[in-house]
Amino acid sequence: MSKCPGPRWWNVRRAQNRKPATYRCPLCGGLLPALSEHMLIVPEGDSARRRHAHSACVLKARKAGRLPTRDEWERAQPRPQRPPGMASRLRAALTRHRSPGGDR
Repeated sequence: MSKCPGPRWWNVRRAQNRKPATYRCPLCGGLLPALSEHMLIVPEGDSARRRHAHSACVLKARKAGRLPTRDEWERAQPRPQRPPGMASRLRAALTRHRSPGGDR
């Protein structure tokens, strides 16, 4: 069985949970009371996979580059090369057909 690749980007925000629950931080494995200051991390916008994490753990992971936002991930992607425009193609064609000793 092949291992599924991890998320490419994350949504990260402060959690607004007010119910008395305890979570386990996915970054450090420690317990996390819901009423404490913490953050919600959502892989690639999939809210069904959201997780509660310690704020310090999220900030440490972000600083290390392990939780990039969508904007950061998109900026890191290589830009596709556009084909040359009409003016560039015309200039190249004229340069190829110009005689070595002719007028300019």
